Amino acid sequence: MALVNQVQKRVKMPKWDVIKFQILTHCYINRITVSESDLNCLTLLSINEPIELTSFCYDASVEEEGIFKSPQTVRNCINKAEKNGLVVKDTNNKKVIMINPNLKIQTQGNVLLDYKFLGNDTEESV
Repeated sequence: MALVNQVQKRVKMPKWDVIKFQILTHCYINRITVSESDLNCLTLLSINEPIELTSFCYDASVEEEGIFKSPQTVRNCINKAEKNGLVVKDTNNKKVIMINPNLKIQTQGNVLLDYKFLGNDTEESV
């Protein structure tokens, strides 16, 4: 019988951080490199989706609170995320963007994340 060291962590976080954690976890598991700014941009998109691309680019680049300094930088981030499968465009209106539904990012109501990861010492995968 194999022994497993089990660690349980319980943390209460703001909704922004819970959404950001879900995106970061997906990116980490799938070996997708994202910067802190990219992560913040995707988190903002998750909260406001679906949204028209141009208005989102301006929202994410407002003077004082913006994630990026220009709408073009936001657009570049979205294009990179789309290539990595994190963002999709509406099939009926290509100007509307949203987080890929396959990521299953939870943004509404109270969110309890229950991840189970197993790190084993052997070479075979589970």
